[in-house]
Amino acid sequence: MAKRGQNEGSIIKLKDGTWRAYMNLGCQGGKRKRKYFRGKTRREVQEKLTEALRNRQLGLPVTGDKVTFGQYLERWLEDSVKPSVRPRTHEQYSQYVRLYIRPALGNIKLSKLRPDDIQALLNRQVKKGLSARTAQLTHSIIRRALGQAYQWQLVPRNVATLVRPPRGRRFEPAPLTPEQVRAFLEAVKGDRLEAFYTVATALGLRRGEALALRWEDIDLEAGALTVRHTLQNLHGGGWSLAEPKSRNSRRTLGLPAFALLALKEHRKRQFEEKLRQGKRWRDHGFVFTSIIGTPLDGNNMYKCFKTLLKENGLPDIRFHDLRHTAGTMLCIQGVHPRVAMETLGHSQIGLTMNLYTHVASELQREAADKIDALLS
Repeated sequence: MAKRGQNEGSIIKLKDGTWRAYMNLGCQGGKRKRKYFRGKTRREVQEKLTEALRNRQLGLPVTGDKVTFGQYLERWLEDSVKPSVRPRTHEQYSQYVRLYIRPALGNIKLSKLRPDDIQALLNRQVKKGLSARTAQLTHSIIRRALGQAYQWQLVPRNVATLVRPPRGRRFEPAPLTPEQVRAFLEAVKGDRLEAFYTVATALGLRRGEALALRWEDIDLEAGALTVRHTLQNLHGGGWSLAEPKSRNSRRTLGLPAFALLALKEHRKRQFEEKLRQGKRWRDHGFVFTSIIGTPLDGNNMYKCFKTLLKENGLPDIRFHDLRHTAGTMLCIQGVHPRVAMETLGHSQIGLTMNLYTHVASELQREAADKIDALLS
């Protein structure tokens, strides 16, 4: 028991030369419970007591330095990540913690986690055949979690910053040429998602932005489209609308005539589907939907997109390359970079200028080749 007159948190020296402090844990089973901290020096006891008081404030188990990384991650996901990120991001973080991080590092004490523990996990992921991107995201989640632990003064430093994740293959933009764009638009004619592909190509919308479009976002009379949200497909079939990627991503764009026509035809087709489905139709107001009116699933759309490319002998590009295609066409037509920035919803003009520089260098090379062919 504590000496008479000793208060919670006060440190006393015992007769054997060691030091001791305690903190109250409340009443359990009708009895008052206390947690004692002992050490050879006053400083050692002070550090243990300080960490325990912080843990109690954060809702973590008050067990001195026995809090495991897994226990901390559970609290971090709930109290720090969930309130501050989009639902899809929280779901992804939770999945990575469950599948990769907790099985490998969850039983290690938070205060004892070392850089080589994290490095070994990343190396094992690559050896097992997982992509470098998976290992990079695993490292990013651990680094963010430990960064929060450092801010909460639960650890003296963020050891994840000392770990080097594997380098992944960087995707180079693969925009379609004007001839390929015309072939692509011809190939999608009559397809159920013709308007989806057409609008994405014409305006350079991100996939989530195109999926989130609702009819209230489109003025068919004025020929204008407003980007207000991005759609996030959740595991298990759920979905949520979130804010766009950046402030500049909220934008109103004029629709080219061919894209406007595609949307008008799409609305007629959707109305016919609604009549056929009757009571099965679930009206959420989305422009691009499943056959029963629910938001279009991004993964299913992507499969259809890749199949369409293959069947029509078109380059095997990513859907995001349609966005690069739109930017390339703006550059070729001499549209001012500031206008292109607003059209694409870039957060910084530097992103647009990088695209313009890349395209300009290709055009210069093409011009040089034409002069060489003429004069050789």
